[in-house]
Amino acid sequence: MKHLLMGSLFVLTSFFAVAQLQVTEPDKSPLDISYFPHGYPVMKFQNKNAPASPKARIIYSRPQRNGRVIFGEVVKYGEVWRLGANETTEVEFFQDVTIGGKKVAKGRYTLYCIPQEKKWTFIFNKGLDTWGAFSYRQDLDVLRTDVAVSTIDTNVEYFTIVFDNVGSITVLWDKAKVSLPVKYSGK
Repeated sequence: MKHLLMGSLFVLTSFFAVAQLQVTEPDKSPLDISYFPHGYPVMKFQNKNAPASPKARIIYSRPQRNGRVIFGEVVKYGEVWRLGANETTEVEFFQDVTIGGKKVAKGRYTLYCIPQEKKWTFIFNKGLDTWGAFSYRQDLDVLRTDVAVSTIDTNVEYFTIVFDNVGSITVLWDKAKVSLPVKYSGK
């Protein structure tokens, strides 16, 4: 009888716990991660000679174009942008780097941008775990650097951030491409 009562209590408690969960719709701007070197997590498990950690990674959300005019309308020129959607994009360097001729210590930073038609100003900031650019504080900036914008022939539907073969950060969306050179100090 004691086991039956305990079992019934367990089932009833489990039912109420599950009933309180809220199931949400899938995010319209899914979360993604880019690593340098490219494919790092898979490489690590397939190759025992792979490095113990990546050199860098970026965690960001990927909004879609959906036929909209992105730059100048959805993403306003001259305003601080979170470089993606939802939570502010974060970059983590696992070794010291040089960007725009300036040293940046290894660590985790939020990555903002101020887009213009011909150039973007990338901002590395110490304010972590933020949503959007609403709590952006300029006094927490570690680095600002300008990069020219290129126009590409293809329309990129999903906002994309990748590392190229040498570890530069490349942003693609709509017909815009911006590559931010990054030099790594370690091996």
